[in-house]
Amino acid sequence: MPDRPVIAHVLHRLDFAGAEVLAAQIARGMGDRYRFVFLVLDGVGALGEQLRGEGFEVVELGRRPGVDRAAMRAVRSAVREHDIRLLHAHQYTPFFYASAGRGVLPIAMRKRLPILFTEHGRHTPDRRSMKRVLANKLLLAKHDRVTAVSGFIRQALIDNESIPAGRIETIHNGIAPRDCVVGDKTHRSDARAKLGIDAQTPVVVQAARFHPVKDHATALRAWRRVHAELPSARLVLLGDGPLRGELEALAAELGIAGTVRFMGRVPDVRGLLPGADVALLSSLSEGLSVTLLEAMAAGLPVVATGVGGNPELVADGVTGLLAPREDPAALAAHLAALLTDAPRRATLGAAGRSRLLKHFTAEQMHAGYARHYAAMLG
Repeated sequence: MPDRPVIAHVLHRLDFAGAEVLAAQIARGMGDRYRFVFLVLDGVGALGEQLRGEGFEVVELGRRPGVDRAAMRAVRSAVREHDIRLLHAHQYTPFFYASAGRGVLPIAMRKRLPILFTEHGRHTPDRRSMKRVLANKLLLAKHDRVTAVSGFIRQALIDNESIPAGRIETIHNGIAPRDCVVGDKTHRSDARAKLGIDAQTPVVVQAARFHPVKDHATALRAWRRVHAELPSARLVLLGDGPLRGELEALAAELGIAGTVRFMGRVPDVRGLLPGADVALLSSLSEGLSVTLLEAMAAGLPVVATGVGGNPELVADGVTGLLAPREDPAALAAHLAALLTDAPRRATLGAAGRSRLLKHFTAEQMHAGYARHYAAMLG
């Protein structure tokens, strides 16, 4: 369809992380209506290479440290070269460069190039910055729109960015449940074989990049307590990142190295989830976790920290159990309680999948963004 309007997703880089995976999902799911390109500030990444292999244009902007005017000009060049009609900026820095890059375009082009700014997460601690508040008044044009992936994020944009409440809509993240396998005996057996763990061993899975915000250290300290109560249980960590070596050393220091599997980045996280009994997420902060959505779709009960958008996903005591952040004792108690109670795990897991089907599907998410795209392209 040569007449499809061109929309550019603007991101830091295209690694396998929440915002990036969802941007790719939108592009794949709405390609019948729009043509998508990806503008990346800080490098292509593994997901970017995958998208290139699928035929998507991925443009590197080559951002340098500090406020990089060359990156702004690169936005302008990409807009002209690809005839981009809408910029969909994911997270604040991409929004800044999308808006600043639009500012160096001729005024006629500037007026017909709206920006949809989607905020996926917040730094912790999340502080109000008057510099950003003032910048937002200049960057956010009247024809731009703002969305947040959770009510928690929406409130942060109001409180800390001074973006008017009436300008921000919450569009919850969603996934396609059909892409997630609910663990019957065959799927469980196949997943356990890939994990290298026998069928009877209690297994907890945490899928998250090794980044400080995911707080794997608290997960490992919690696991030491679980191991003391359930020596046969195993913790599987799916993901990779700069803290991996430090976390492997911590597991050894805690005396649990033999009970923790560091699997690295795996191409099919969803295919491994049926091999788990419980899904864990120990984050300090979250927007609306794709990891938890995938666990719910797979019918797994969830143990997570009650931070950010997690309580919007996990109904405490109904679909999973929530604990305070940086509290290994509380996480351990929840994990041990579920690992020793199979009927409760089944009840919570089924309730979680039902909740996802009602409120957090890809179809619902796509409908929300499609409505904004149509209105903004006019």
